[in-house]
Amino acid sequence: MRLTELQNTSEQLDLLEDVPLERRPKHVAIIMDGNGRWAQQRGLERIEGHLRGVDSVRRTMEACRDFGIQVLTLYCLSSENWKRPPQELEFLMTLLRKYLIAERSTLVENNLQLRIIGRRERLPADVQAEMDATLAACSTNDGMTLCLAINYGGRTEIVDAVRSISREVQAGRLEAEEIDEGVIDRSLYTHGLPDPDLMIRTSGEMRVSNFLLWQISYAELWVTPTLWPEFDRHHMAAAIREYARRRRRFGGLNENP
Repeated sequence: MRLTELQNTSEQLDLLEDVPLERRPKHVAIIMDGNGRWAQQRGLERIEGHLRGVDSVRRTMEACRDFGIQVLTLYCLSSENWKRPPQELEFLMTLLRKYLIAERSTLVENNLQLRIIGRRERLPADVQAEMDATLAACSTNDGMTLCLAINYGGRTEIVDAVRSISREVQAGRLEAEEIDEGVIDRSLYTHGLPDPDLMIRTSGEMRVSNFLLWQISYAELWVTPTLWPEFDRHHMAAAIREYARRRRRFGGLNENP
């Protein structure tokens, strides 16, 4: 099944018609927060919020595709989320497995590339199997990249990068003096992807929650009080419009070209 066609093409395209592509971010990263609060505000179980959050993932994929975004990275499960109640974690694993199966054909038919980052070894075997199957199905796609951060932590990623570099030094393939930002960047889970230009957080929380700590060093931040199940293309357009208004100097005096 293809991603939902725009119901009102003229209205949707008008959202960013005055923002040229070169002023839009190439890579958007999102901390999808507020599923549980959305459910609790409505007297529902927290798992109902996670179910509604999947709809927001689809809407956001559609919006980013339509707005010319090259990479979309979603914070699906942090390495700290294992502290949650066992029943909720079991549901999240089931939901993740079903998502990978249900969305596989959508990703393929819409030519979306797929990356999954994080420590996968803690995930259930059946979830890992569906991850591999979906990655294989998308292996020849060359459209927008969807990057899912699953059992991911920014500090853990840096630790794994340091270990990888240390092994290279021990094996004599790399000198300690040769270690620079490029070497570290190539050792991260996100190697080959551009750093995020824009990081969005829903639910109004003002923190980065151990997400892409190395990569967001110069990302523009945009926080909305909107809870993730209510996030839609209008919110995405608002974030991109705000990004386009900002002047990115990267520590210098002149705006980046």
